[in-house]
Amino acid sequence: MAGYLTTHVLDTARGCPAAGLKIELFRLEGEARTHLRSVTTNADGRTDEQILPAEEFKVGTYELLFHCGDYLDANGTPAEEPRFLDVVPLRFGMSDAAHYHVPLLLSPFGYSTYRGS
Repeated sequence: MAGYLTTHVLDTARGCPAAGLKIELFRLEGEARTHLRSVTTNADGRTDEQILPAEEFKVGTYELLFHCGDYLDANGTPAEEPRFLDVVPLRFGMSDAAHYHVPLLLSPFGYSTYRGS
């Protein structure tokens, strides 16, 4: 079985998927940080394809950057300067060739994540 990575974002304050939210994926190796791709969530708050497909999967440490501030601004959340949550980093390890699903539950003043299925 080959490993791969998926994600999705739910806007828990509005009770809906977070459509149009930019996400960046990086691979971390020691001090090196390699940008692998940028994607934007669709109407269901998911990416149209696996954010890290099986043919690119490697065991290691990764980081997802969720550009929440831009999403919140675009969806009418009252602006702050600076915004409490702007870019939310999630750093995690993938230790075996499995399906990793790393979602983000977002509100203007908090977030949570978990390893889903």
